[in-house]
Amino acid sequence: MGPLTKLQCCPTSDGAAAAVLCSEAFVKKHGLGAKAIEIAGMSLRTDMPGTFESKSCMQLVGYGMAKAAAADCYRQSGLSPVDVNVVELHDCFSANELISYEALGLCAEGKAGELIDKGDNTYGGKYVVNPSGGLISKGHPLGATGIAQCVELCWQLRSEAGPRQVAGAKVGLQHNIGLGGAAVVALYRRPQDLIG
Repeated sequence: MGPLTKLQCCPTSDGAAAAVLCSEAFVKKHGLGAKAIEIAGMSLRTDMPGTFESKSCMQLVGYGMAKAAAADCYRQSGLSPVDVNVVELHDCFSANELISYEALGLCAEGKAGELIDKGDNTYGGKYVVNPSGGLISKGHPLGATGIAQCVELCWQLRSEAGPRQVAGAKVGLQHNIGLGGAAVVALYRRPQDLIG
């Protein structure tokens, strides 16, 4: 294996994204249940001492942070990777996508290549990963990336994603990292009691 090439690295770009957060009471009062998406779990983790002590390249690019944040999220929500239908993950470099599959529990450690070979990361497989195209495809507007992922997952869970739509999407997983610092993992779902 050689170094990453230009086409394996996402371009830094300009962009914007927005999301509206509101309480369940607000949703009910204004009849917004059909549009509501629930944050089922969310966790932020930062670098740990082992990140630098291990001398592991995987740890340096966020593996440990993402794995810990994902475990927190699954515990908070009562969900597991088998419940996930659609994923927006931080594919700033092609190798990071592979590492993230494992850190998020989408496959066992060392099995990301098999996940891809089976087609379990795309339409018709276990998960659809980055239906938006991901950062390598659409660019990486640093301040807007996380909210843009959230917006894509909300569209998916509402069946509003047009030709990118993941059929029957009920649970979305978001993964975002800032190297040298932090990983955020979130799980979103349609709140059945509000859809009514």
